[in-house]
Amino acid sequence: MMSIQRAGDRYPGGDPEAGIETRHAFSFGASYDPDNLRFGALLACNEERLAPGAGFAEHPHSHTEIVTWVVEGELTHHDSAGHTTVVRPGDVQRLSSARGVRHEERNDADVPLIFVQMWLAPLEPGGDPSYEIVPGIADSTPYALPGAASMLHVRRLAAGERTAVPDADRVYAHVVRGTVRLDGEELAPGDAARVTGAGNLALLATADAEVLLWEMRAR
Repeated sequence: MMSIQRAGDRYPGGDPEAGIETRHAFSFGASYDPDNLRFGALLACNEERLAPGAGFAEHPHSHTEIVTWVVEGELTHHDSAGHTTVVRPGDVQRLSSARGVRHEERNDADVPLIFVQMWLAPLEPGGDPSYEIVPGIADSTPYALPGAASMLHVRRLAAGERTAVPDADRVYAHVVRGTVRLDGEELAPGDAARVTGAGNLALLATADAEVLLWEMRAR
């Protein structure tokens, strides 16, 4: 079973006057939707656009696995556990907030910043916060998130190229750039597919494309 959410159907958020534009794939804040609270382990998939100098002031998180993918620009991250890093395109950033952590995210560069941030529910709450960046992740190397029984696959495809979709209890596919075809559906930037019981599916790039695929185990 597959359902499609188009980019234009995402919930608007952020603070445009402060240079922050957000598009939420799931129920969030004032855009409460009881029928769209999560998909498998995935609680949020936010497209964020920050103008130069804009950012999110320090704020708390707990009991959430936060994975960030930078599309354009550079993301400066500070957290209460002592990490100060810059995340660039091709890097996977992961913050396990566990029993609680505070962090700040900013665009300290002089060019716009675009990133996708995904929140996943951990298998077990609590524990100690942890953090890592995996630089320059390759298409052939999925990023495992065992704490949420999930795995992130990055697919960069040339026009006409095809790639298998993981066979999994649930798969969430988010198109970062370009266009792809999945099971007869055309997907453009910002579109997402939610697949339950994925098996023998493939993505076909109809233009050069980049896609994030979450492979999730039922629990």
